[in-house]
Amino acid sequence: MTNRIGKVFSITTFGSSHGKAIGAIIDGCPANLELSVRDIQKELDKKKPGNNSVSTPRKEFDKVDILSGMFKWKTDGTPIAGIVFNENHHSKDYSDFEKTPRPSHGDFAWMMKYGNYDYAGSGRVTIGHVIGGAVAKKLLKTQNIEIISHVKQVGNIIGCENDFNNIKENVEKNPVRCGDLKAAKEMEELILAKKAEGDSVGGVVKTIACGVLVGLGEPIFRRLDGDLSRILMNIGSVKGVEIGCGFDVANHCASEINDEYEIVNDKINIKSNNSGGIIGGMSNGMPIISKIAIKPISISKCQNSIDFDSMENKKIEIKGRHDPCICPRVCIVVESSTAIVLADHMIRSGFIHPTNLDFNKSI
Repeated sequence: MTNRIGKVFSITTFGSSHGKAIGAIIDGCPANLELSVRDIQKELDKKKPGNNSVSTPRKEFDKVDILSGMFKWKTDGTPIAGIVFNENHHSKDYSDFEKTPRPSHGDFAWMMKYGNYDYAGSGRVTIGHVIGGAVAKKLLKTQNIEIISHVKQVGNIIGCENDFNNIKENVEKNPVRCGDLKAAKEMEELILAKKAEGDSVGGVVKTIACGVLVGLGEPIFRRLDGDLSRILMNIGSVKGVEIGCGFDVANHCASEINDEYEIVNDKINIKSNNSGGIIGGMSNGMPIISKIAIKPISISKCQNSIDFDSMENKKIEIKGRHDPCICPRVCIVVESSTAIVLADHMIRSGFIHPTNLDFNKSI
């Protein structure tokens, strides 16, 4: 199997949820990018478990250590290696899954394909995404590109639309990381109610990337929306990806949703953004907007499964420390994943120098 994504700016993740450590190796980051451990740590702090009542009670400090790729607080052009050591893992909570696969988890397919699998695995492995994404965000910031993800929907509760700055401000004010504070309160109540029932609930995470230039991506097999959809779909528990209006385009005529052009003050303006900032596989200068559907995950209720050894039916009750709704902690993973793709395409398209960031200053 492969744990690598990206063509020029690429991330290779390693480690397991209940192993000794988790981390990432970032290849292709130009030299002379100002970068500190703090830049990466602040991103990991947004994701780490045990921060609030709607996340898993598992406590992890998730303290990152940078092993290579930096000199005098700047990148030096060599691979950047970041590592986080696991400290609070309870592998015994997962021992029942060695021979009994959890419903709607990867256990069954993994066991049938490989014959050997780590049944204590979890979404914690996305720490590698966040380490890589933190570097990508710093790289994009040099080009005034910003990304924000927020929980748009939990269960049947849907937040109202807000602009980029309001969302950016509001997500830090509620544990659900929703851009609509009124809806956030209702979402929190629903999540806690499902948690009390031993159940979990899914939702939708929406991401907006502002400041993206025209011309990222290529029209056929290196489409920007193709690469973005791929990395988002590769996040655990994601079952659907939309760019712009997504599936809602099926409900409209072209005359209703085509993004028309106009000249305003001698500049080309696009009147709407139903395409989500990508058209023909390339960015068009509008904000890039994506949405992902995230399924509900582990529950503590009794469920039906089987025993691999006896080949008999078996009841299973999932113990351990789980998120009643994974959406809030997925937000930072989606931001990071989006940043990785955009940083890769910025270098591939020539907007960021591939070797030395300082070369851009003289262009």
